[in-house]
Amino acid sequence: MSDFADKARTATAAMRALFPATPLLRNAFLSDRYGADIWLKREDLSPVRSYKIRGAFNAMSKRLAEDPDRTLFVCASAGNHAQGVAFVCRHFGVRGEIFMPVTTPRQKIDKTRAFGGDAVEIKLVGDYFDETLAAAQAFCAETGGVFLSPFDDPDVMEGQASVAVELLEQLGEAPDRLILPVGGGGLSSGVLSYLKSVRAGTRVKLVEPQGGASLAAALKAGAPVTLPTVNNFVDGAAVARIGEAPFAVLSTTDPGDVLAAPENRICVTISEMLNVEGIVLEPAGALAIDALKDLGAALRGQTVVCVTSGGNFDFERLPEVKERAMRFRGVKKYFILRMPQRPGALKDFLGLLGPGDDIARFEYLKKSARNFGSVLIGIESRDASDFDGLFARMEERGFAYRDITDDEVLSEFLI
Repeated sequence: MSDFADKARTATAAMRALFPATPLLRNAFLSDRYGADIWLKREDLSPVRSYKIRGAFNAMSKRLAEDPDRTLFVCASAGNHAQGVAFVCRHFGVRGEIFMPVTTPRQKIDKTRAFGGDAVEIKLVGDYFDETLAAAQAFCAETGGVFLSPFDDPDVMEGQASVAVELLEQLGEAPDRLILPVGGGGLSSGVLSYLKSVRAGTRVKLVEPQGGASLAAALKAGAPVTLPTVNNFVDGAAVARIGEAPFAVLSTTDPGDVLAAPENRICVTISEMLNVEGIVLEPAGALAIDALKDLGAALRGQTVVCVTSGGNFDFERLPEVKERAMRFRGVKKYFILRMPQRPGALKDFLGLLGPGDDIARFEYLKKSARNFGSVLIGIESRDASDFDGLFARMEERGFAYRDITDDEVLSEFLI
């Protein structure tokens, strides 16, 4: 067995002083849907509801082993890494300075403070993460604190590899397939390094959010590159630039093994797992399960493990998740209607609606001409195909409209 495998096993054993192995649970709902034996490695059930505690623990353990007098650790994070670092600081009895963007939701700030207690101090700096990171690194330079990267650190990668150590022991054999989420690359690089070191014949698929596909971009360029824009909806994995150390491991990945999950489709997966299975997943935590939809029939008859990487979901986001899911399924649409300014015009339009159509939004925007007015309409239907009939009836009766459901610019300002 390789040196990396030995280190990963040692790290895993040390973690038992902090928390038990997270469960590996067979999911009958998904297994039946795909005709496969599908298991979920439930990192959403760790003490901080994500795998981030693993890398933070291993990195901090090694720094303290090198110099027991170190008492100050620093990180920059708006979410799971902050909570993991806070928990581990309290465990080791060291001081933690956690930098978070000013825009961080109060729920995440409160949870980080709850995990760290008196051991941590939270500093809110910057509107954007890059500003927060710069402030944290400057603080380290001034104070001599130890900076703990969320992913770009070999010790963090080694700690995240404990996920693979546990699941192989729990399953008793290597699965046919393993599906892993990718953000900065700490988890995926650590797990792949371990599987390679123990010569597990597992086919691995990596999945990242469509609006933050930093690994795909790096593979195309042959080196880490910074994405010009990032969709932050999948906040636990929407990273503009894959880590240098993780990419050194991931650089040989076949681009065909890297999948991109649409943000709105992820919302369908979150809703399904919550409503059907009672499993609460954050967007990044649902990535691996969502990727099953891309693999479909290729999974039949195989043993598949999906890593559900986190469950820190703010339920204030539930209306947005429901909205996005409905739009992806095609059962909710928004359009701008050119409404004639005459008595009975609204009644005529309402008469075109089918029995399964429900008006969810109706708002006059402006009068675009003396005899017409622009109206923002939101319609929910029981079936996506119902809209074909509705739009055909509207065109037949001379109601001009523009479907803006997938128009990102108009949707941002109007919906």
